[in-house]
Amino acid sequence: MKDIKGKVWRFGNNIDTDLIIAARYLMTSDPKELAKHIMEDADPEFVNKLNKGDIIVAGENFGSGSSREHAPIALKEAGVGAIIAPSFARIFYRNAFNMGLPIFELKNIKDLKEGDEINISPDNGTIENLNTKSKQNF
Repeated sequence: MKDIKGKVWRFGNNIDTDLIIAARYLMTSDPKELAKHIMEDADPEFVNKLNKGDIIVAGENFGSGSSREHAPIALKEAGVGAIIAPSFARIFYRNAFNMGLPIFELKNIKDLKEGDEINISPDNGTIENLNTKSKQNF
């Protein structure tokens, strides 16, 4: 798998699927339409700030809540390159895997601040913070 390079966007613990894509947008299953509204209730401007390949770094239990596949579909379509979190809700983990959205469990997320540029090397099992030149294994 090729390296994933992007800017870090930080979110906290227990980000549920309703926060990822609010239920009010689930009248459609069109990935392009869903992608316009990711993380809207957490940060109304998030989708406008996100660049293709950027990386979400979150806290524990990312993707909890409903079993809808809309959440990983919308994140992937919006251009999220990967998600790093200490843990993922089981159903989100499976749905992300099925949708081809790269997710990485990293129990001790250190030195990854919002705005940092990072490089994830799945083949080497490393995440490098390009701002601080620090590297850690996952």
